[in-house]
Amino acid sequence: MHDHDDIPSNDSGNRPFEDVLRVNLERRKLLQGTMTAALGAAFFGANSFVFADGKDKKGKGKGKGKGKGKDDRPLLDFTPVSVAEGGGTEPAIAAEYEFDVILPWGDPIQPKGPEFSIPVDPDDQAIQVGIGHDGMWFFPFTDDDDKKGKKGKDKGKKGKDDDLEKLSKRGVLCLNNEFGTNFHVLRPEGRVLDGSGRPIPNDLDDVRTSQHAHGVTVVELKRSGGKKQRWKVEKSKLARRIHVNTPVEFSGPVAGHSLLQNDALNPPQGTVNNCANGYTPWGTYLTCEENFNGYFGTDDEAWTPNIRQQRYGVNNFGFGYYWYRFDPRFDLANPDYANEQHRFGWVVEIDPMDPDQNPIKRTALGRKKNEGATVHEAEDGRVVVYNGDDQRFDYVYKYVSAEPWRDMRDNGESPLDRGTLYVARFNDDNSGDWLELSLDNPAIDAEFSDYAEMLVNVRRAADLAGATPMDRPEWITVAPDGQVYLCLTNNSQRTTANAANPLAPNPDGHIIRWAETNGHSGTAFTWDIFIFAEDTHGTELSFSDPDGLWADPDGRLFIQTDGGQKDGLNNQMLVADLTAEGTPDVKRMFTGVPGCEITGIAVTPDRRTMFINVQHPGNGNPANSSFPAETGSGEIPRDATVVIMRKDGGIIGS
Repeated sequence: MHDHDDIPSNDSGNRPFEDVLRVNLERRKLLQGTMTAALGAAFFGANSFVFADGKDKKGKGKGKGKGKGKDDRPLLDFTPVSVAEGGGTEPAIAAEYEFDVILPWGDPIQPKGPEFSIPVDPDDQAIQVGIGHDGMWFFPFTDDDDKKGKKGKDKGKKGKDDDLEKLSKRGVLCLNNEFGTNFHVLRPEGRVLDGSGRPIPNDLDDVRTSQHAHGVTVVELKRSGGKKQRWKVEKSKLARRIHVNTPVEFSGPVAGHSLLQNDALNPPQGTVNNCANGYTPWGTYLTCEENFNGYFGTDDEAWTPNIRQQRYGVNNFGFGYYWYRFDPRFDLANPDYANEQHRFGWVVEIDPMDPDQNPIKRTALGRKKNEGATVHEAEDGRVVVYNGDDQRFDYVYKYVSAEPWRDMRDNGESPLDRGTLYVARFNDDNSGDWLELSLDNPAIDAEFSDYAEMLVNVRRAADLAGATPMDRPEWITVAPDGQVYLCLTNNSQRTTANAANPLAPNPDGHIIRWAETNGHSGTAFTWDIFIFAEDTHGTELSFSDPDGLWADPDGRLFIQTDGGQKDGLNNQMLVADLTAEGTPDVKRMFTGVPGCEITGIAVTPDRRTMFINVQHPGNGNPANSSFPAETGSGEIPRDATVVIMRKDGGIIGS
């Protein structure tokens, strides 16, 4: 749905994934649905968060093995939304489920706060739910956390010693607010429009309004009520908005480096274009800065981007926000803020239980257009972070902490500050290699003066290492058996195929998976294709542009879409049974409204509540949708969070 994701900036000449996959096209039928014999090695690792054991209130089993539970109940025991039902003006959900809508853009983050209104006030927006709902996660209160934000002793696995039902009634939701164009936030009525029809800010207040709509929303939620229980925002000292003007800190190899310093001596501030997310086993939230380049620009016609800026898509105009006209931080031609752009493009860690702790940008993970940060505990106790760089022909990364994460934290060191960063190369024979990004590589050493400079320009380092350009790598998840799944959303510009990106062009995307060696901390893997979206068109399974992804502890894979769906469908969420043999068993659980994206996945520890998001309903145009208001009401559509529950109280996906 975002044109800026479709503009490649990789001119490295590295062999693209489509070319690798073309070698294997004759084996395509074998690649779909079942792993090749080369994937028969043992898998290690476990999800870092403790969830329900898979039994529902009636004692029904997890659904392990051949897609059925202990009572022969299928793992996916719901009636899918049909293609005919999935293209309407209102959301549709499977018959066994129900949903509620909470946290629309502009609602107050505290009860009795300023209500949504148009025009949006910049000060109000700083304490209202942001726009562009995307990645998120739910952090329950444990016996070690009180409602004042006091954080208890690090137990490693959140909720291990607490009752799951109790944990699943109250907690903190961290919600990314990816983007809200000037059309969404400022509205075009009564404003000067540029040549593309975008409203131009009138002053700094307009810019602040837009800036305060981005970032992260942190709210406390509670489920209460009688027979019909609902989730509501609670008054809380933990509630806060983290936006473009919030104080932040840097840690890791780049902290304090000259590339983060401006002549203006302005302190580090802000996070922007917060797309997908991650969460750590020590109970913190990771928000990922994606298309940061689009907020910078200049009216100085003499300014041109250098080669390194071009590699990140930095240009004079950006995405048409025009912040640079009133906020000098974002003016690329202003010499006092020459390095401001280097302060964005990072994975940012937030402690949801400590509102006094500034967000921390973890530079050891590299600067790029981050699409998620999936944290997994390796067999040896180190943490692994999987991460896609969401642009056509960019790469997949893996970070491995230097030591077991518990040891590092016991020594007062963040596991995300010291480790090894790798980038993926996919080979013709379905093998893969994690290529270390360091100055030990002569090609990288010849271009960068130090390791910090390399991390600031990690895309270029990955070019030099010989990484495989991919079809927009997005969300990554690790299944219970240790296999890693990755959505490759699409690439209509691909002209040659390769083994891991087999279709040229690839307008509909696919999902790839791989098996790691050495409990996820090694440097080799074996990969395969899970499903091609184009093969589903014209069937009840139809979907395109896979984006959001999450595997639950029982072996269900939740798939969300962002793009032009086929067969008249709106964007949607599907569920696949990873335990079934043969062709993947996939069912459609939810569809959104016209013009929206379905994104973001969070669950309570008992997995009986799931939160997902409807982003940019109607693409901001009330002629297309007024969600969550009634269709045809004429109200401005607002991004919102959808709460999904089974009518019988069972586990989501069952």
